[in-house]
Amino acid sequence: MALFGGNGRKDDFVLGGMRVVDPAEGIDEVLTITVEKGVITSLEPSAAASNGTIVAPAFVDPHVHLRTPGREDEEDIASGTRAAAAGGYCAILAMPNTDPVVDSAAVLGALIERAEVEAEIPVGFLAAITKRQEGAELTEMIELAERGAAGFTDDGKPVQSAGLLRRALQYRKVADRPIALHCEEPALSRSGQMHEGTVSAQLGFHGYPSVAESVMVGRDLALAANEGEPVHLMHLSARESVDALRRAQAAGVAATGEATPHHLCLTDEAVRNLDSNLKMNPPLRAEDDRDALLEGLRDGTIAAIATDHAPHAAYEKDVPFEEAPFGVTGLETAFAVLNTRIVEPGVLPLTTVLERMSAGPARIFGLEPPRIAVGAPANLVVLDLDATWCVAADEFRSRSSNSWLIGATLKGKVVQTVAGGKIVFAA
Repeated sequence: MALFGGNGRKDDFVLGGMRVVDPAEGIDEVLTITVEKGVITSLEPSAAASNGTIVAPAFVDPHVHLRTPGREDEEDIASGTRAAAAGGYCAILAMPNTDPVVDSAAVLGALIERAEVEAEIPVGFLAAITKRQEGAELTEMIELAERGAAGFTDDGKPVQSAGLLRRALQYRKVADRPIALHCEEPALSRSGQMHEGTVSAQLGFHGYPSVAESVMVGRDLALAANEGEPVHLMHLSARESVDALRRAQAAGVAATGEATPHHLCLTDEAVRNLDSNLKMNPPLRAEDDRDALLEGLRDGTIAAIATDHAPHAAYEKDVPFEEAPFGVTGLETAFAVLNTRIVEPGVLPLTTVLERMSAGPARIFGLEPPRIAVGAPANLVVLDLDATWCVAADEFRSRSSNSWLIGATLKGKVVQTVAGGKIVFAA
């Protein structure tokens, strides 16, 4: 499956005397890494460790909104991939809910051509499952796959027709691309502003219940089992969804899932401050749901952490909570907030977070997992685990700053990112 852009030069450099952590390769030792023409040529033991600084496989984000075409004021390929590089990513996958929707070979081809010129790191593009994401007619999935689609999704909307999704799964086998699903029953979520629970009742907001997600998760897993085809469940948020995914996997269904940093770090209690940057779909849920997501990451039920980076213009978010659009940015803060709120308190080990941000999502989407091994392309991130920094809106490389972390102090900073053998970010 092709990624596009981010090519150009291949660098020569040495990372000397650093702790190297690659969970997938079973590496955790002090090494000197030599890279020549973008390829790792030597891994030599070293005694000169740098305190707090580690080298790990760079990250892969399977769920990013680049807003291109149609809303380049919010994000474009250049700005989004620059933000990703600053966040430690060596590859990202972009969603198709743009204007126009990525539902034809012509639209996809134009994006690929732009990426070859503008992308700072390699980027792949998912195409829509249904034309215009209207849920009525399948796209030309095989043609889109041949043109370079990384997979298929109607993200932002569910595929409401079970029959249509069944047909999509059948075509998926021929197209040989993943299908990623936004699991939401609109009849249950309609007009919901936040998680349905005590907080929504106290704030007077219409609730978006957990069952609106989990009932569709159950349906989609049943269809995957019936067709014997894999599915990927996007941005899971509810305990019932995680439990259903775990049961399906135990029964032999080829299903995977992802969770976002905001769902892993926050609950609906955070919405009490009415910050519209805390409004996302699916919404922040209860502590029990957050615990289930963390347990899913811990035991491997959830194989990927994805940001669901969703930029919005400032004027769109600078409105009352109930009038604001869903979505938050996350590429530039994902590792730092997970390190601060999940790793440092001992909730999950660093190795689990690193694996779920790198090899885990890569495998799901058929990408070559970033790895630290002689002969492998250099896809590396250098992290200072002891560095503290304050998140500032005017320092984002993204065109948008609708982050729930503005003003927060985080521990853990990306120092350098190498993507495809090229140094694409250095602090």
